[in-house]
Parts: sequence; C-alpha cells; structure tokens
Amino acid sequence: MKSSQTLNIQSTIKENKSHKMKDRIITGLMYLEIIAVALIVLVPVLWIIGTSFDNSSSLATSSIIPKNPTLNNYKKLFNGTDFTLWYGNTLKIAIVNMVCSVIITTLTAYVFSRFKFKGKKASLLGIMVLQMFPSFMAMTAIYILFLNFGLLDNLYGLALTYIAGQIPYNVWLMKGYLGGVSMSLDEAAMLDGATRLQIFWKIIIPLAFPMITFLAVSTFMAPWMDYILPRLLISSDSKKTLAVGLYDLISSDANNQYTQFAAGAVLVAVPITILYVALQKHLIYGITAGSTKE
Repeated sequence: MKSSQTLNIQSTIKENKSHKMKDRIITGLMYLEIIAVALIVLVPVLWIIGTSFDNSSSLATSSIIPKNPTLNNYKKLFNGTDFTLWYGNTLKIAIVNMVCSVIITTLTAYVFSRFKFKGKKASLLGIMVLQMFPSFMAMTAIYILFLNFGLLDNLYGLALTYIAGQIPYNVWLMKGYLGGVSMSLDEAAMLDGATRLQIFWKIIIPLAFPMITFLAVSTFMAPWMDYILPRLLISSDSKKTLAVGLYDLISSDANNQYTQFAAGAVLVAVPITILYVALQKHLIYGITAGSTKE
C-alpha cells in the first residue's frame, strides 16, 4: 500500500512539473510574440523620428540614430513651407468633425436605443449597410454634389464629408453601447419627474463617457490621416491640409525633402499621442464595450 501511494504521489509530482514546464514555455512564447510585434510597430516609428533629425534630405543616409543630429528639418519646415497653415487647417477640420460627429452620433444612438418607432429596424439595417462602404468609394458623387452646392475648396465642406462618412459606423457602435444601459434608470428618473433631456444629459452622457471619448478621439484622428478627400475637394494652396501639404514635399523629383516630411510626420503624431495618453483609460474601456446589441 505504501509503495503504491508513493508511486501515485511521484506521478502526480511529475505531472505537475510537466504542466508547469508547458505553462512556462507557452508564457515564454507569448512574451516573444509580444516583443516581436512591439519591434515591428516601434522600429518604423523610431526610424521616422531619427530621420527627422538627419542632416541630409535623402533617405539613403537616414537611420534610427543619426550621425549628426540637427533641428534644421524642423526649422525649414516652419520657415520654408506653409506647415503652420496646413496644421491650422487640419486642426479646424478635426475639431469641427469631432464635435459635430459626437453630438449627432450620441443623439441618434440615444433615439435608436431608447425609442420604438416605425421604420426603426429598416433604418438600423440601412446604417449597418452604409458602414460597410468607405467614403472614398463615393468620390465622384461627392465631387458633383460639392460642385453643385458651391462647397468645393471649402474647409467646412470637407469637414461635412468626414462627419457624414463617420456617422453610420459610430451610430451603430454607440447604439450597441447604450443598449447595455438599463432602461430602469430612465424609468426611475421619469418617476422622479425628470424630462427626456435631463435623463439624456445627467444619466446617459456620464454613463456613456468612455464610448464618447473613444468616438471623439477616432473622429479627431480622421482628417490628420486622410489624403484622398482633401486632394479631391481642396484646390487652393491656402486651404491645404497636412496630408496634402506634406505629400507635396516628396511627390516629384524636384520635391524630395524626405527628412522634412519625417519631421512633419512627427509633429502630426504629437496631438494624437497626447490625446491617447491622457484618455487611455476611457479609450480602452470604450473599445471593449461597444458590442452591437439589440
């Protein structure tokens, strides 16, 4: 009996050791994967930052750690180009897009999540279908509409395009989030004499703040990254956005200021990085909480 118990104990110990070894191997592989992904993401970023401090204008001599680092590229960017004008134009569009998109999206999603009305399912289906198509697929139609309404070469017209293009996806996302907020909160507030507007402002908005933050940051980012729509709808130099202006620095044999382009890319990342760091907690919660729910 004792020998059999001893054997059982020994076999159990061996199994535990093998399980621990497997867990360690799996954990080690996971860490290696994380490190590999981090390197894939970070190396291009570090290379762009290093290139922005390079003393030449060519990519051939650029590296992550420049030999003779200098701020000349940043000085030339501000003194030799209209970078501040491009930056200001893009910032205007980003702010207008963020504010209008968040207001329209939140109000629309609130209506779809809290009210029953004729055509609700058809409207939601239409929104779901619309979010599948990127806005640049309708470039010809957008151009003709802007031409007929006199909105070509207009920054706020361009902002209107971003707002309209982002509404379908954002409404669906916000509607799913608000669908997880219990209706009993609305009913209790109405019993206490609160109006729909008070419920929306004092109950729904605070509860939906993580998702609102996520939508605000994502809509703020869109104009900084887009090149196609500004190139199509903006024609004058005084209304260029950053994407168009920076691309013109490297778009031909005569314009090959790659290190200035890198400096501009670094400065473009500054406001977005600040927003992500400042609102990180809300962004993570907003990303994971936006499930589509009826």
